[in-house]
Amino acid sequence: MTTTLRPAEPLQQHPDGTRSRRYAVCVNSRPVGEVHLGTSPSLGDSVARVIDLTIAEPDRRRGRATVAALAAEEVARGWGCVQMEAVVPADAEAALRLFDTLGYTLRNRGMEKRLGSTPPALPPDSRARPMTAAEFEAWRQTESERYARSWVQRGLSEPAARAKARSDHARLLPDGLATDGVIFSVLEHAGDRVGTLWLSLEEARAFVYDVEADAAHRGRGHGRTLMLLAERQAIEAGRPVLGLNVFAGNTPAERLYASLGYEAVTHSLSKPLL
Repeated sequence: MTTTLRPAEPLQQHPDGTRSRRYAVCVNSRPVGEVHLGTSPSLGDSVARVIDLTIAEPDRRRGRATVAALAAEEVARGWGCVQMEAVVPADAEAALRLFDTLGYTLRNRGMEKRLGSTPPALPPDSRARPMTAAEFEAWRQTESERYARSWVQRGLSEPAARAKARSDHARLLPDGLATDGVIFSVLEHAGDRVGTLWLSLEEARAFVYDVEADAAHRGRGHGRTLMLLAERQAIEAGRPVLGLNVFAGNTPAERLYASLGYEAVTHSLSKPLL
């Protein structure tokens, strides 16, 4: 039996510059599932993403999904893409096994924590204050460079990584420090500045976009205090869930979040197209 992909719609061009197309997964011309393939809205036209891959129950566990995913990679090569990505729910064990078999590796985890109703207290001698305009401009320059470097380390070209940094910050912070729904804070301990926090208030949750202890004050528990501050601000804003992203290999951060009760909800996977 031969498993192939058959276009199920014309190529779609979207307002954000991405493109996508749905394909029927066929076995000897018999439809058994669907692949929805697109380009990445955050990483650009050179990265394709498996938006969805579904095989009907009677045809599962016969290798159909594996062949369909490999065929999707060939389509992506035809689009000129050099990398694949997929976001998989953390509890989707079969999908995680499939992508692992195909050579995808973990890029980052999306994590969440359901919050209580009582804001946590900060440690003695620790206090938070709003970030000043001057501090924000200095932070933005440093953070943009760091953010771009983190994507270069994960396979993006330097021009693409810098373009992503500019695009993401423009999208998330259109009005800079005055952007609606964001809170920028500076943590002080015993009168010294020790770290910064960028919290976004989304409709149903809050999200930590950046949390960092200053280099001279790392290893002293200030990262944990910053996360307690994020929880406190989220609860005070009426958001019952706090989310964040952690890159694979950032072991200290992964341990911190696990110790605070965060759980993985999504795995973002990637694979170079050779």
